[in-house]
Amino acid sequence: MNNAENEDPETEIIGKVTLDTIFVKEIGQFGKFQLKTVCLAAIIAIFASWGATEYVFTTARINTRCVIPECEGARREWSPHWLPNAVPAVGSGLFDNCKRFANTTAMLQRMESEECPSMLFDTKTVEYCEKFVYENTDSVAYDFDLACDEWSRSLIGTIRTLGTFIALPITGYVSDRWGRRVALTINAFNTGWLGLIRFWTNTYMGFMLFEFLEAVFGSGGFSSIYILVMELMGPEYRVIGSASIDTFFAIGQVLMGLIAWGVPNWRYLTLILYVPQLFTILYFWLISESVRWYMSKGRFDDSEALLKKVAKTNGTLLSEKSLKSLRDTSLEEERNKRLEEEMVGQEPWLIVKVFQHKRVLLRCIVSPVWWVTTTFIYYGLSINAVNMSGNKYLNFVAVAAVEIPGFWTAVFLMGKIGRKPVLIGAFWICAACQIAYIFMPPDLYAVSLTVYLIAKFSIAMVMSSVYIYTMELYPTKHRHSLFAYSSMIGRIGSMIAPLTPAFGAQWFANLPFVLFASFALVSGALIFLTPETLGTKLPDTFEEASDIGLKNSIRK
Repeated sequence: MNNAENEDPETEIIGKVTLDTIFVKEIGQFGKFQLKTVCLAAIIAIFASWGATEYVFTTARINTRCVIPECEGARREWSPHWLPNAVPAVGSGLFDNCKRFANTTAMLQRMESEECPSMLFDTKTVEYCEKFVYENTDSVAYDFDLACDEWSRSLIGTIRTLGTFIALPITGYVSDRWGRRVALTINAFNTGWLGLIRFWTNTYMGFMLFEFLEAVFGSGGFSSIYILVMELMGPEYRVIGSASIDTFFAIGQVLMGLIAWGVPNWRYLTLILYVPQLFTILYFWLISESVRWYMSKGRFDDSEALLKKVAKTNGTLLSEKSLKSLRDTSLEEERNKRLEEEMVGQEPWLIVKVFQHKRVLLRCIVSPVWWVTTTFIYYGLSINAVNMSGNKYLNFVAVAAVEIPGFWTAVFLMGKIGRKPVLIGAFWICAACQIAYIFMPPDLYAVSLTVYLIAKFSIAMVMSSVYIYTMELYPTKHRHSLFAYSSMIGRIGSMIAPLTPAFGAQWFANLPFVLFASFALVSGALIFLTPETLGTKLPDTFEEASDIGLKNSIRK
């Protein structure tokens, strides 16, 4: 933070005054005001993580077995002593969830003895269950009798991510039209009440509907708070601020895993996760609007009042001359923007300009692959963690917690060794871990979990790095559009990820990890096709973007 207590408040900043100039030279890049905002943002990030991943537990797979009418008593036990006679074994002490041995004859009735002997069953003939006994009632799989219907169970997560995909443009419009604070409050409060409604749903379609609606009208809260925090920080703190918000998201997943462990029943878990989120309606009064949004709307009185509030809270002084210069700069930029918009009709379309610059075109082809891979593996590893051997809650907590050092390791290494080595190394380490996990003996739980955690650590590094690297590859004027193009296509990965348990159940158990390894290997190789951006100037034009890696231009 840069304190200005000893400076003359009327000292004019030399040169063109931008908002970043004000943050750096006068009010402070990170002070008490920004700290308060980050603390409030932390709560929203934690709540957002609950909404984004609660389906991992509320729709979790439950161990089942067939109802055996020939042997069942009035009170059905989960694991009766006669079970090996009636159900095929699939491992040491484990039995098939979905199949049973056929009767030796359709006319054979249950014998007087309660032993249910093996002679009742034809061990050479296996048939699917007609009805099921569930090990517990914790998940919607019990309430909606999903048992071995892995596709219907997994589809809930895909519907959730589809809703998030739709939410992005809706939230972006609300945020740009009415403000970051409005978008944040609406999304956060919608998450609370739409998520809570699921407590009372008694049908599969009803549950799916409100999962989808919650995502569409509530999942934009994380992006809203992310932008708001970034726009209130000085330039030197934005990378750290970004990693901090990601860290709080991971902390939220850790807390959710612990809460789900203590309250495993999905209805009561829903109450605990969503009731507190109803209080986010207070954020409209608790958190300040983005000063940059005020300025973008020409509300200079509001932006100046907020800047003075920031300066007062941070214990710094703000020059009136600087405020006047900032207003003049903003008005000049607005005039230039209007002139550029008038000239847009004379310029080729964006897609034409991309095809005119082959190096940029190549990036537009390969960068979406990185994004699909990243979201696919990142969410896929979290979802499949609960299906590993051992305590599913502790597995999920460990897999979420390991993201935190992954985020910060990426922040440190990107500035030391470059973007490409970090991304290639992280992708390929993740791929190697997936391959090792496939061939790991099932009885080596500790080793398997360690390999799994290294994989999640690596993909968390990629998640943190790919944001920055993608933005640095494109020219300023079209950076947002080209970045959004990669990001939007990347959502395909997050929509497929919830289906990976069904892939494993349908074909073979390790198929998800084969897919993770394959995608990571290919994406790591594709990084070689794009230039290193560490130490280069952010490109403003297509020509400058094409020249990255061809000449040494120092970042300004």
